[in-house]
Amino acid sequence: MTTIGVLGLQGAFREHVRSVEASGASAVVVKRKEQLDEIDGLIIPGGESTTIRRLIDKYEFLEPIQSFGKQGNPIFGTCAGLILLASEIDGSYDVHLGVMDIKVRRNAFGRQRESFEAHLDIDGVADDFNAVFIRAPYIEGVGENTKVLARYDGHIVAAQEDQYLACSFHPELTDDHRLTAHFVGMVEEAKKALAL
Repeated sequence: MTTIGVLGLQGAFREHVRSVEASGASAVVVKRKEQLDEIDGLIIPGGESTTIRRLIDKYEFLEPIQSFGKQGNPIFGTCAGLILLASEIDGSYDVHLGVMDIKVRRNAFGRQRESFEAHLDIDGVADDFNAVFIRAPYIEGVGENTKVLARYDGHIVAAQEDQYLACSFHPELTDDHRLTAHFVGMVEEAKKALAL
């Protein structure tokens, strides 16, 4: 059974657990860096990116998560998780994990009261996907090896680069598990490749 960890420091991690299990994989909430050795993929959920970063530092997760990804294990960042994965953050000199070749703009779609839902076509993953945007960032630019998966209002809101997947919205807040299932598939493929 493929096991996917959901970083449980802050944010909507329980909803991600439900979505992973609905996609046919086992899910565990990760609160200690040692648990990274027991999982095949990692989801970094939404929340508040600077708060999550403080907790990542407090619990000494930064280098272990970077190493986990560099070993070929897939990581999926949603909303704040996307910001944490980015190699460049607009208006900021400080990046967090910096593992994905994307530039992001924080709170790009406005504050909490400007939250909204939109139907997206996610390339190779899902047509007519109901995406929930809450204080969402968007991706301003991607590297040449990063594939754009979805746009909203002309802005990139989902992308994939090798073992890294990121989106601006909250796929765990609906009953549409197709994007999570895509990540589960990425993890299963990586698990096979790493076993060779």
